[in-house]
Amino acid sequence: MENSWAREQIATIYHSPLLSLIQQSAEVHRQNQKSGEVQVCTLLSIKTGSCVEDCGYCSQSSRYKTGLESQKLMEITAVLEAASTAKASGSTRFCMGAAWRNIKDKNDFEHVLEMVRGVSVMGLEVCSTLGMLTDDQAAKLKEAGLTAYNHNIDTSREHYPNVVTTRTYDDRLETLERGGNAKISICSGGILGLGESHEDRISMLHTLASLTVTPESIPANAIVPVKGTPREESPRVSVWEMVRMIATARIVFPSAKVRLSAGRSEMSEVEQALCFMAGANSIFSGDKLLTTPNGSVTANHALFDLLGITSMKPVN
Repeated sequence: MENSWAREQIATIYHSPLLSLIQQSAEVHRQNQKSGEVQVCTLLSIKTGSCVEDCGYCSQSSRYKTGLESQKLMEITAVLEAASTAKASGSTRFCMGAAWRNIKDKNDFEHVLEMVRGVSVMGLEVCSTLGMLTDDQAAKLKEAGLTAYNHNIDTSREHYPNVVTTRTYDDRLETLERGGNAKISICSGGILGLGESHEDRISMLHTLASLTVTPESIPANAIVPVKGTPREESPRVSVWEMVRMIATARIVFPSAKVRLSAGRSEMSEVEQALCFMAGANSIFSGDKLLTTPNGSVTANHALFDLLGITSMKPVN
């Protein structure tokens, strides 16, 4: 039923009584995926800070004084070492993020292609988030072995100008279309806690469900307020809001990975368990998620043991 959801249908699901919603999403999860199995991913910032964009939640924007130390594009060998360590710790997907509005051709892009090739031969899924793409760049990334391209749409089209003004919503959607046209799987989700309404959240899910290529990966993020950004005073998103969003996403995207992403380090074990019950089946491992705190490898192993969760095995 993916790609055929009306906005009203998604709204009905989203506004269902919470316990009924969780029950329904759990059943959809069991019918379409292996219950109790969670994919562990690692996200590495390969180029940090000095971004010209004005995303109001981001520590890496050069427009805000957040105290973040900028870092040039990492050396290829250092990235491959990090990928090897991630694989040894149980990750089956390695994601590389760079704080660019769009990646430039020539040296930087060639280095990224080498990183993709190197990670791919390790038997890991390879994901990258590099900003906006051209058709030619997408084709070259696919040829190098890229599995997925992440480009979150963040929120609804209606609310987006209140969050970002240096690019348009259509810029985001065009990049996702270019990745899909190159036969790269799409990873795209949003962030809760950006001042959006429930209707904005429903609209965002409807946009994702209406893409030409249905996302195989839906990151569910809760804002992590960063001092110095316009969203530094944002209140914490409640676990019930996260559960409602995850459950709705699971029903709308039954075959996708719903990734419990930013904000997880603020959640208790009980809160994380609720998210898994609602249909989340992927997490990120490591002390940082780009530049914000994240669950450590040790903490993740302890949580999985407690809940009887099995780490997903590599597919290749």
